[in-house]
This record gives sequence, structure tokens and C-alpha cells, in this order.
Amino acid sequence: MRRRSKKTGERRARSAWRAVALGVPLLFILLCLAALSWWPLPPALQQRDYARVLFADDGELLGARIATDQQWRFEPVATVPEKYRRALLTFEDRRFHWHPGVDPVAILRAAWGNLRAGRVTSGGSTLTMQLARLLRDDPPRTLGNKALEALSALHLEWHFTKDELLGLYASYAPYGGNVVGLRAAAWRYFGREPQALSWAEAATLAVLPNSPALIHPGRHREQLQSRRNALLRQLAAQNAMSPLDLELALREPLPDQPRALPRLAPHMLTSLESEFPEQAVFYSTLDADLQRATQRIAEQHGERLARDGVHNLSLIVIDHRTMTTRAYLGNRAASRDVQYAPALDIAQRPRSTGSILKPLLYASMLDSGALLPTTLVPDIPAYFGGYRPENYDRQYRGAVPAHYALARSLNVPAVHMLKAHGIERFHHQLQDLGLTKLFRPANDYGLSLILGGAEGTLWELTNLYARLTANARDGEWRDNARRFEGERPPVLPTPNLGQGASWLTLQALINVVRPGADSLWRDFSGSQAIAWKTGTSYGLRDAWAIGSNGRYTVGVWAGNAGGEAAPTLSGQHSAAPVLFDVFEQLGRHRWFPKPQQALKTVSVCKTDGYLAGGQCEAHRIDIPRTSHFQTVTPHYQRLHLDASGRFRVHAGCERVSAMRSEDRFVLPPLQAHFWRQYHSDYAAIPPWRSDCIGDVARYADDQPMDLLYPREGSQVFIPIELSGRRGRVVLQAVHRQRDTSLFWHLDDRFLGRTRTFHEQSVFLQPGWHKLRLVDGEGYVLERWFKVLGE
Repeated sequence: MRRRSKKTGERRARSAWRAVALGVPLLFILLCLAALSWWPLPPALQQRDYARVLFADDGELLGARIATDQQWRFEPVATVPEKYRRALLTFEDRRFHWHPGVDPVAILRAAWGNLRAGRVTSGGSTLTMQLARLLRDDPPRTLGNKALEALSALHLEWHFTKDELLGLYASYAPYGGNVVGLRAAAWRYFGREPQALSWAEAATLAVLPNSPALIHPGRHREQLQSRRNALLRQLAAQNAMSPLDLELALREPLPDQPRALPRLAPHMLTSLESEFPEQAVFYSTLDADLQRATQRIAEQHGERLARDGVHNLSLIVIDHRTMTTRAYLGNRAASRDVQYAPALDIAQRPRSTGSILKPLLYASMLDSGALLPTTLVPDIPAYFGGYRPENYDRQYRGAVPAHYALARSLNVPAVHMLKAHGIERFHHQLQDLGLTKLFRPANDYGLSLILGGAEGTLWELTNLYARLTANARDGEWRDNARRFEGERPPVLPTPNLGQGASWLTLQALINVVRPGADSLWRDFSGSQAIAWKTGTSYGLRDAWAIGSNGRYTVGVWAGNAGGEAAPTLSGQHSAAPVLFDVFEQLGRHRWFPKPQQALKTVSVCKTDGYLAGGQCEAHRIDIPRTSHFQTVTPHYQRLHLDASGRFRVHAGCERVSAMRSEDRFVLPPLQAHFWRQYHSDYAAIPPWRSDCIGDVARYADDQPMDLLYPREGSQVFIPIELSGRRGRVVLQAVHRQRDTSLFWHLDDRFLGRTRTFHEQSVFLQPGWHKLRLVDGEGYVLERWFKVLGE
């Protein structure tokens, strides 16, 4: 009984020892697995400090900006190219795919070699161990560090696939100087992506991390070439390349010092880096060849502009069919001198818009039915409080068709149009159209909103013209153009502006007179239609030219980054020649057809462009299909004449049966005064017959005269002259009849009589004054105006 009990105890003890013997290794293995799984990876793997890189649409490098730690480290490639992979594994680690991060065979071979040599000649490191060393900032090569590298290699192998480890090594390997990673090395030494490397180039980059200092000129470059060539022969022995490929590869020279990277679009890269700080690589929509061509054009015109005191130039090209940016020149500065702000991306900076917004007002009024393309708009001296707009030529035409006012960029008609349309309404429409720099309330801008009081960037304005063109072609408002693949431009409200109004606006802009020899473009069959507009800001600080052909929209700004004025600066002289040189570079692109479905025709008077009502000679024009314009011509007046047709009569002085009636085109007196200077065929209204004058007030309510200055409600400032006395004010009036007499009364005091030329020079005290005019036919005109104090 005791013997049986003793044997049972022995068996239990042996079982317990066996369990312990099995459990300890198992526990060790579990602890190792836990360590591999949960021990944190090296912090260096979170490296995100990459150089910022910009590529063209075909993959060509446009520019790069070094990382903040002053290393040329590009974002890693997605996959390691086959040539580089094969060259690297042949040179560094042929059993890479078979070991778990540590290669016992390599370690034994290295130990035996070191013993035979009596010194360390080889470390037996695998590619994964080299990666571990790089992730630890390449510490001194001691046995302790070697052990840590081995453990770290096992750790990395546990977490990453072999392909991922190859990619990591290629991304962290040093390639001489401050060049880090395969992608940066391929561009710095060979000017291409790693996938495009030749066998000789791939072999060079495979051996270089082992001794990166060999790349420098004059520093054992023959040793680098010897290693490269030996590797090429090994690859050929593995049948990786043909004998001919080997011969050609051996003849390829080594690269010189790292190449200077291109700077084809530095300002775009700056803006993108600022807007998208988490992104390191931008695959832009730019056309590299077009980018170079626009830079050449900018350089040529930059020299011309610099002689005029204009030192900065910006240029953008957008394909309005695809809404992609094809060229982007943020700032061509006269020199690298800091006073010209060469690093500033002016294309993204708000500047005074000049007249560049006029087409949008015209389109909005067409679409809302406020006017027709041919409707006459006043072009007369105008005073809006203290604001007095003037045309660029200081001339007035009385009245002009709306499309003519736009094509000639006349300021006074534009202000009249904005006043009729509404400042706040137009301000809101501009914001809906994508102008984000209008940071002030509408009333702060006032009527100057249409003449340069607004702020806009070349980027936003060129996009706006491109979107307007796309809407005219397709009937669809698009978002702003993309600058790089994957960019999602801000979603903009859909403007309440139809296809018909957009198309008619562009038709008006096609008639804008071009600079120089381009003004004769219609005389040449090979010419193309270009809808374009210029703008010049108040004070001669900003010059604009933006236009579209059948495919592209081009925007140009010229001026000084610091806002200094230039005496000869203008959109026509400074920016337009650049615009048309760019269009010449872009080639011919046919204009798109008329969108018949978005238009309708109406009958209008040839003279004033209003709807015909049977009083005038009419013709038919296109207007937006959505237009509800209903105004019949207000400028045709039914006149009753005597039998001779030389005098006006009325029922109080002539029998109805003896009267002749006719409809005649009659403008208001002030408009007629300037109109007849440009239209010699304008027929004045005949005077009243002498026996009809006494009762004319009972039968006619027209007003034959008007004040040219001051206008009703004007505020007049009279400067103090050198003598210390207040200066004189010249009062001016116009009358429908050229040779009539006017009798002037100021504050119920008779001033005098004028004939033909109606002016009176008077001294006036501050305060309100009443001016009363009487003509020979008894018509009376009264106006109040205010003289400001000192």
C-alpha cells in the first residue's frame, strides 16, 4: 500500500516538472509575442516632415520646398520600383525574403571574416536591421547597439510586410548631403521619378546609402563607380538585364552634385502649402510646357513694364471646359529685391478691381429684364452727392447703347446702371458669384463699387470669367477651377444668372477694341473671337485684363506689390498685350455656337434700343429668354407741326385739320446736347410758332432746357484763391434750341441774359441757393443747390 502511494507521488512530481518545463518556454514565447505586438514602434516612423512637392499634370516636377529640418525628404513612393528593388536586395540582403529580420548565416559569416581580419570588416546586418539603425538616428556601431538593432528588426518584421519594409528603407535611407529617401534622390540626382530610373541609376542609388559621402565630386567617386559596376555585373549574371543593357549601363556616367530643382510655379506651391498644410505632394493640373511659355511671355513684358515703373505681373490660365488651372504665375517681379516682394503670391491678394466687374452688372440687368443690349443709358455729367464719375477720355456722349458702354468701358453709364440696379443687390450678387474679399457693407462701397471701389483677387476674378463663359456655353454654373487632383473647390451658390444673359454679355465683350495690330483682328480669316475686358483702378495702381476664347480663360494683373502708382499704368496698355500674347501661345479655339434655347428675339427701335411701338424704324435683336423687359421707347415724341413743317403748333393756335403730325426721336435736353456732337443727323425739335407761345403751357409739358452745372441737389465746394478771396462758380445750362436766349435769376436776383453758350460766373456764399432760368418761349427751370463752407 505504501509502495503504491510512493509511486503515485513520484508520477505526480514528474508530471508537475514536465508541466513546468513546457510552461516556462510557452510563457516566454507568449511574453515575446506580447512584446512584439504591444511594444511601441520607433517614433521616427511617424515622420511627417516632408518637403512640399508640386508636379505638372504629366508628372513633371514643377517645384519643391525643403522640409522644415532642412532635409530634402519627399513623401515615400507607394511601391518600390522593380529595378531598384532587385539592385538593392542583390547588394544588401539577398535572403531578405527568407529571414525574420536577423540573418544567422550573415552574422556567422561576418563573425568569421572579422576574426580572420583581426578587425571589424562586416556587421552582418540585414536590410531590416539597417532600417532599425536609421530609425534610431544611426547610433555608433557597438555590440550593444547591434543587439538593439536585431531586436528592433524582429519587432519591425512582426508589424510590417516585406514590401512595406522595403518601402520604409527606401524612404529613410541617406543619399548624400541632405538628400533623404529614394524619391528625393531620384529627382535630385537624375531629375525623374524612381519608376523611370535606368539600371545604372537604380544601381547607383542602391549602393549609395552604404557610403553616402561617395556621391560628392572629388571624393572617391571612382570607388562609387566601381561598386555600381560590380553590382550591375551581378545583376547581369542573374539575367536581370541583357549583355547589351549591361554594356550601356556601364557606360552611363555618375551623376554630378545634386541638381537644382525647378521653380516653375513657386507661388502656387506656397499658396497650396498654406491652404493644405497636411499635404506634402500636389499633383497639379498645370501644363508644364504652357507654364514655361507663360513665364517667357511674362519675362518679355516684365522688362517693358519695368521701364514704366510697373514691377509686378501675375497671370492665370484656366481651361473653362474642364475647369482646371493650366498655368499659374503668381508674381513675376522685376528683381529678387525685397522691395518688389518677389515671394508674394499676388494672384491671391485682393486688389482694386477697376472696371473689371462691369460685365457682371450688365449681365445681371439683362437677366432681370432691367435693360436690353441696345437700350440707351445716360452718358452725361453726373453728381451723386460728392461723387462725380468720369469717362476715361473725359468726354460725354449724351446716351449710348448698353452694349457699347460695356465694350468701351464707359464709367458714367456704368454708374447710372448701378444706381438703377441697386448697390446692395449687386453687392450680394458678387458675393454669390464667388468674390470673397468684399469685406465691407454695400453702403460703404457706394456707387464706386462698379469703378474700382471693390476688392478682388486675380484668382477669383479669372475663375468668375471662366464660370461665366462655361455658363454661356453649357447653361451651367461650375465651381472654381481645380489646381491639383483631388482638390475640392468651395461649393458656391448657384447665381441667378441665365445662359442667355451670359452669352449676350460675352458677345458685347468680343467687340472690345484690342490693342495695337490686334485691333484689326476681324480683317483676318485666321483670327479668333476673344471676349475680354480691361480694368484700371483709381490712382493708376492696378491694371487688369481678363478674357476667354473657345476653350481658355486668361487673367492678367499688372502693378506694384506695394501699391505704388505708375503714370502710364492701364489695363489697355499694361495688361492687355500680355493677355493677347498668351492667347497666341494657346492657339486658335473656335467660339461656341449661339444657345438658341436660351434666347428670344424682340423688335426694338434702331435709335434708342427700347421696344418698338410703331413710332420708329425697328429691327430684331436677341435677348435672354427669361427677360421680362416691357418698356416701349420713351424717346419718340408725337409732334404737331404747321403745314410748312418748320414750327410746332397746338390746338390753341392752329386748326387740327391744318396740322401735320409726326413721331420724332427726342432726347432730354442734357443728353441731346452731347448726343448731337457725335450724331450730326440728330434733328432738333422745331420751335413753337410765335402765335402759339402764349398758351404753350396749356398744351405741352416738355422741358427744353437743363442745368449742366450744378445738378439738382449738388453740393458745391469753392476753393479759396491765392488772394484770400473765395473763387467764382461757373453756372452752365443747355437748351434744346441752339440760338435761344436764357434769362438767369439767382436767389430772385437777375444775373443776366445768355445766347447760344449759356454760362454765368458768379460769387456765392456758403448755404443753399435757388437758380431760376427762363427761355424766350416762357419755359421755366428752377434748381436748388448748396455751397459748402470752408
